[in-house]
Amino acid sequence: MSEPVQTPQTFTPRIFSGIQPSGGLTLGNYLGALKRFVEKQDEGIETIYCLVDMHAITVWQSPADLRRQTREGAAAFIAAGIDPKRSILFNQSQVSAHAELGWIFNCVARMGWMGRMTQWKDKAGKNSENASLGLFAYPALMAADILAYKATHVPVGEDQKQHLELTRDIAAKFNNDYGVNFFPITEPVIEGAATRVMSLRDGSKKMSKSDPSDQSRINLTDDADAIAAKIRKAKTDPEPLPDTLDGLKDRPEARNLVNIYAALAGLTPAAVVAEHAGAQFGTFKPRLAELAVSVLSPITTEMNRLMADPAEIDRILGEGSARAEAIARPILDEVYDIVGMVRSRQV
Repeated sequence: MSEPVQTPQTFTPRIFSGIQPSGGLTLGNYLGALKRFVEKQDEGIETIYCLVDMHAITVWQSPADLRRQTREGAAAFIAAGIDPKRSILFNQSQVSAHAELGWIFNCVARMGWMGRMTQWKDKAGKNSENASLGLFAYPALMAADILAYKATHVPVGEDQKQHLELTRDIAAKFNNDYGVNFFPITEPVIEGAATRVMSLRDGSKKMSKSDPSDQSRINLTDDADAIAAKIRKAKTDPEPLPDTLDGLKDRPEARNLVNIYAALAGLTPAAVVAEHAGAQFGTFKPRLAELAVSVLSPITTEMNRLMADPAEIDRILGEGSARAEAIARPILDEVYDIVGMVRSRQV
């Protein structure tokens, strides 16, 4: 093959992000990710969205559940407003460049970098000897997810900033090791009133699909009655809403509900506090419930319609995978040339 050619200093703006299909999606996924993904479609930048099913198996998954959850995740993307014609929507395992580049990055990243990952420490805990190698190394695969497309921007929640910093470190080290300017130093996009939605039962913990208590979260598959009931039972404190945001400083549950309201309504938290100053939660919660139902119920209805036709979901994911492959494969081929791999097989 020919010698690698230096890539120009400029990179085409491109957004990449993904969601792991390892359980039902929640209000946190909608406000922290899906809603923002939809908005990015209107900014004139190519948008690539992925169900990262290879990440899901870093902990054991039932094959039947993984298939269902991958399709359900795709249905949620589409129901939330992702247009498969305007964005690329696919599942990770159908584009082999992710795994191939992930191995290259396993050889670029350092053990110390991986060991410092907060999510590794949280998920493996004291049982790290029995955790999978994939769980330890998956941040390198996450970097490959992004850089296989030379993505310049990634919408992320606060809890994923560390992984994106690792992606930037890997890109910089690869460029430095091989004397090229091949990968962009990807920028995080953290914006919105509820980039980190907290549990309805504990305002100090992130809303999670893995929480044992279903009352801690609103699932995108919940019906209107379930949504209203969960908001009504959400943990709060006895104080009314304050006049300013400063009054929520030491009130995590109250701040969480205000943030959720703001994100659903397209307002700032300050505007929500100003509008509802002095209101007791017995008054505020029904208003929040009504708002949440009005926003989420159409999404749930559309998800149910889409899930009734899994073959159509598979068709959309297949077409998206072919479009993603067309971008990623030439980039991966250049990586192999830069690294020094002999590529003589005739395709």
